[in-house]
This record gives sequence, C-alpha cells and structure tokens, in this order.
Amino acid sequence: MKTPARRIDLALQGGGTQGAFTWGVLDRLLEDERIRFGAISGSSAGAMNAVALAAGFAEGGRKGARESLLRFWSRVADSMRLAHWANAWMGLVPAGPALAASAPLRAAFEVAQAWLAPAANGNPLRAVLRDTIDFDAVRRCSELRLFIGATHVRSGQLRIFDGASLDAEAVLASACLPTLFPAVLIDGEAYWDGGFMGNPSLLPLLDHSPNLDLMLVQLYPSRRQAMPSTAPQIVERIQEIGFHGSLVKELRSLAVLQRVVRDEGLDTAHARVPLLRKVGRLRVHRIEGGEPLEALSAPQPLQSTWHQLLNLRRAGHAAADRWLQENAAHLGRRGTVNLIAEFLDNGGR
Repeated sequence: MKTPARRIDLALQGGGTQGAFTWGVLDRLLEDERIRFGAISGSSAGAMNAVALAAGFAEGGRKGARESLLRFWSRVADSMRLAHWANAWMGLVPAGPALAASAPLRAAFEVAQAWLAPAANGNPLRAVLRDTIDFDAVRRCSELRLFIGATHVRSGQLRIFDGASLDAEAVLASACLPTLFPAVLIDGEAYWDGGFMGNPSLLPLLDHSPNLDLMLVQLYPSRRQAMPSTAPQIVERIQEIGFHGSLVKELRSLAVLQRVVRDEGLDTAHARVPLLRKVGRLRVHRIEGGEPLEALSAPQPLQSTWHQLLNLRRAGHAAADRWLQENAAHLGRRGTVNLIAEFLDNGGR
C-alpha cells in the first residue's frame, strides 16, 4: 500500500549567496513524492527561492518547480549587470588579509564603507526577477501559499506580503540590504530586507496554515564553536546574530508556549486562536547548512560564480538527502527538533 504524501510547511531563511543551499534542499525535497509543500514563509534569498518554486510549480508541477529554481540561479550567476552586487552579496569583495574569508554580511559591510550609499542605478535583482519569474503564475499557484516578509523602514515593523500583493516589488523589498540597494517603495512607503525583523517569520505559517509539520531551512548555524576574537570576526558575528536573532526569538517564544501547554496540561485542540490550536501539536524539523556553508560561500581561486553556487546547491541537496534518510518516517508523527530542550532547558547554551 502506497504511503500517503505528507504535507509540510517551509520556513526559508535568507542569507545572500547561501540561498543556493536552500535551492539544493528544495530540489531534493521536490524529488521525493512522499512530501507535498503547503505554505512557505521566506525572507530575502528565501523569498526568491519561494517565488521561483511557486512560479514553476504552477506551470509544471514538481518538474516545473525544479526547472524554475535552476533558471533563477543560472540567471543570477550569468548576469553581467550584477557584477558589483554579486561581488558583495556572494562575498567576493577584495579584502585585506584580516578579511580574507569574507562572508556575505561582512562583504556588505565592506561595500557600504566603500560606497557610503546604496547603488544609485537601482536594484539589479529587478532584471533577474523580470527574466525568470512569472508573478501571475506565482499568484495563481493553488498548491502553495506564500508569505514574504519585508521590514517597513519608518516603523521598523515586519510586513507580510501574500496573495494579490505578491509581486516583484515585494520580493525586492524582502531582499533589500540598505547598504547595497536603494529602499524599495511600495504604496509610497520604504522597505528594507525582511531578515531584519523576520528571517523568516513563522507566525503566518502558524496562523494561516492547517499543516502540523514545519520544516526550517536554516542558513545561519544554530551555534558556532569558535569565539570571535579579531575586529572583523566580531563585526561579522554581531551582524550574523542580528539577522538570525529574529528567528531565534520566534522559536524561543514558540518553545515557551509549548512548555505552558505541556506543563499545564492544556487541551488546545478546540481553541479559538489558530496559533493555540497548533502549538501543542506542531512538529518542527530543521535542515541546516551549519558552519561549513561559510567556507563554501568564500571565494575560491579559479572558481566561477556559477560553480560556487553549484557547490552550495550540492551541499543543500546532500543535507536534505541525509535528513530524509534519517527522519522521513517521523513526518506526520513527531517533530525532530525539540524547541523546549534547545531554547529553554539548555538556557541557550
């Protein structure tokens, strides 16, 4: 008897070039017909992967989604118009000896110092999205529901774009690092990268999706082994904590709710608030790139941008394959990430 497919929600983290790791994860999950995608929340590179997947899925199902992701990342690598942006986003900015292992955020910091202002000629990602993503297809993709996060500059609050509001400008806003690109104006309001306030936000998935399996595709490591000691290392770690911190806060809040439900013996199955109905039964999973992604993101002698992205994609594909071999049987049964133990019992250690 054929096992019914398990529907999962996806939370796709942003992180510059490391988004190609997520491409690999999605590619492997799309190969596995035991898994169906439900809702997707994404910021920055996670948002780009989400719309590429949805556009392709609307046109050609799983095969179409895989082809669409390939098309998008190929266009990123091939575009000559992206030269300066790609150097920053992919960690290829020339640096002194102390900054030789440039990561995306550190590269962005260096570019900000050099340019002192965002690029005056607009956001080159606009051409990439125009050439590769059919947003009409994204909006009519009935199989998936997308939530794209961007940071409202004046209030500092997170705005979630979904449904009819999903367009190229929403994705550009979600991926707008202010040190690299001009703020994106939507309805007269300026927006920056969604990763500042939700990388990605889990709340839309908890509030608006009935699915109980939630997969985090995490680009920043859950913890680092080495203590930063040099000034560049400290700056990089501060920025990394900032971009990963919003997700950590949401996961910790979710862990608090789960512990309250567990310890108080609350029956939330019939609660009026969707979040409370789900929190006690939610099954959380994670596919993580970890610290090795930093080495894969660093420039290599004689290696093209395309080969660098392919290496990240292969790493994501392999990580998803390992996860499926070890954990696929747990989908629909139990979570493989214990949020209470990770964020409360261990005190964040």
